[in-house]
Amino acid sequence: MNRVPHSLIDELAADLAPVRPLRRARGIALVATATLVAVGLVEVIDGFWRGIAAGQASPLFFIANGMFAMLGTAAALAAIRMASPQVGNSHEGTRWALAMAALLPVAALVVLGLQGDLGQVAHDPYGFGCLLAGIEFGGLTFVALIVWLRRGAPVSPPLAGTLTGIAAGSLGTFAHGLACPVDTLAHLGSWHVLPVVLGGVIGRITVPPLVRW
Repeated sequence: MNRVPHSLIDELAADLAPVRPLRRARGIALVATATLVAVGLVEVIDGFWRGIAAGQASPLFFIANGMFAMLGTAAALAAIRMASPQVGNSHEGTRWALAMAALLPVAALVVLGLQGDLGQVAHDPYGFGCLLAGIEFGGLTFVALIVWLRRGAPVSPPLAGTLTGIAAGSLGTFAHGLACPVDTLAHLGSWHVLPVVLGGVIGRITVPPLVRW
């Protein structure tokens, strides 16, 4: 039996350095901080919609923005877990949250289709602005999750990128939604959903090269 020389072992061990263990609480705190900063920027730049406190917001306003917040939270937690691979990592919560959020655009498509008013989406004067704002305000969360994933070792970078983008898009559109006074099904079910969809696509394309190990 061949023995490995002690000198070789010493050389290999000489390059080793202690690594701080990844604690999910730190990842959660990082994403939470990024989201709170985004919400603060929404207030500073656009100002929250005062109709919320005045009771002018429709039930759909709270349902839609609540969905985005829940989906963003579920996707962010899944991405944070992916930085520390382990047997049994499941993304069922994110799948259910996605299915829940998908009801919004599906309902908009069905209702507007039956009413023959699908053109309302294309002629929405505030639509494109809400799309851009949702993406922009999700940028901080996007960067925070990339920083966290780079500290770990995600087994599936494409999936980690998709979850990162979905989380950023959802939390970004949630943050901007606090300033948007348009609470119709046509608007919320299209222009506020698009940042989530585009975020997932952008994340899947751009994140993997940044987090591969």
